[in-house]
Amino acid sequence: MAASDTSSSWSTPEVQKHHEQRTVCHTRPKYREGRRPKAVKVYTINLESRFLLVQGVPAIGVMTELVQLFALYGAIEEYRVLDEYPAEQFTEVYLIKFQKLQSAKVAKRKLDERSFFGSLLHVCYAPENETVEDTRQKLQERRRYVTRTIQNKAKESDQTEDDKTKKHNGKDFISSRVQAYREESHHPEGAKEDINGIPYLHRNSAL
Repeated sequence: MAASDTSSSWSTPEVQKHHEQRTVCHTRPKYREGRRPKAVKVYTINLESRFLLVQGVPAIGVMTELVQLFALYGAIEEYRVLDEYPAEQFTEVYLIKFQKLQSAKVAKRKLDERSFFGSLLHVCYAPENETVEDTRQKLQERRRYVTRTIQNKAKESDQTEDDKTKKHNGKDFISSRVQAYREESHHPEGAKEDINGIPYLHRNSAL
């Protein structure tokens, strides 16, 4: 984990539409409301990224504390302050690159709108900083994840069908045994039926 200097390969960032913080959604059904109001946004694999843009960091020399906070959610490859990025007065903007996409996803979810030294952080993805290789690895990783998920679902479905078959066969066996027992109880060995169908034991007339 190292801070990048001016020789970094990262290009000068531009204000993208997906960097902007959206307004809170007030039309969500009650059963979908969380503990605090949030905006509604759907992310695809193209929008997700190991790069996070962190806005609203107080300009009081807290870079170390900020990096330590984000490092709680995974290893960080690079980070730098974006002096050229438009920011509110007395605040700074940072760009942080995680080693793993999952770490970046968790950090974004946990730290977005988090209070940090009296200021609310705004954390968003910055996929525009990815190289072609970064994007290729991201898509390949998602493809492997989808394949594993489908295979696991298929195994669970097969196991459920096997359990149902075994349970059904067990019920058939029990039903057949119960039916046999009932027949034996109503028709004991050596018994005959009268004209009304009532079983009775045949007695030897010689006795």
